Amino acid sequence: MVEDKESQNLTISLCLPTLNEEKTIGKEVVLLKSELVDRYPLLDEIAVIDSGSDDNTLEVAQNFGADVYLADDILPDLEPKKGKGENLWKAIYQLEGDIIVYVDADISNIHPRFVYGLVAPLIYRKEVQYVKAFYDRPLAISGEKRASGGGRVTEILIRPLFSLFFPDLTGIIQPLSGEYAVRRNVLEQIHFPIGYGVETSHLIDVYTKFGLHAFAQTDLDQRVHENKSTRALGKMSFGILQTFLKRAKALDIISDMKDYETILRQTQAIDKRYEQKELQIVEEERPPMIEIEAYREKFNRTLS
Repeated sequence: MVEDKESQNLTISLCLPTLNEEKTIGKEVVLLKSELVDRYPLLDEIAVIDSGSDDNTLEVAQNFGADVYLADDILPDLEPKKGKGENLWKAIYQLEGDIIVYVDADISNIHPRFVYGLVAPLIYRKEVQYVKAFYDRPLAISGEKRASGGGRVTEILIRPLFSLFFPDLTGIIQPLSGEYAVRRNVLEQIHFPIGYGVETSHLIDVYTKFGLHAFAQTDLDQRVHENKSTRALGKMSFGILQTFLKRAKALDIISDMKDYETILRQTQAIDKRYEQKELQIVEEERPPMIEIEAYREKFNRTLS
């Protein structure tokens, strides 16, 4: 694979988006650097893009050999925003690779296949533009693993929505997986929600711009991480739904849609009474990176 990559003069960058991941980031950097930089030079750079961790994430990552960046320090002339999607978007500017691989930083069973399994289709299949991971997701709660239970938002929200409006995309096994590899010339053309909706928007945008044939999927066996509470998944679903509705409106799939609310109302039991909690969740978006002048200057790009 390294020989084929070099024969095509390809460069590959790995982005690890982080926020308070000191427990897992060290293992990820050590393993991926030792196997895929030092032993087999598949990766040209490993970079952590951080949202402002207040633990030792940055120190640990840097000590083990990763390049470390604060998202707020990248493209500093832009108003800073917080969210995983922001980190992913700014990685397009900061990193140099023709291919960018995104891997979440909270994986407790990290393995080199989380990288080489994603980049292989891009090296061997020129028509492939965007590679998604899929895997079994055992439910991990308080250190214990259960055989199944992961991917709840996918099956309750995303799969039904895709079945209704984008049936071709129901073939994506793990649409919300945080592990994927993409060619730069695709990444620079799509919008990036800064929050929970980034993976959903990617699938819709790549599908509508490049077609279903642009996708590939790789079986990475199993992914283990600490799962979120049902209440947290409600927040995630609310943000994803905003992104989906925005895409559906722009594509004229849903017409005459009024502006939607951005307040999520969740009911919780406190002692013997019920209380409604209101959370404002607004899925802001970054424009395609190709529209940013500083990016075009750095990578010698032009607007078509």
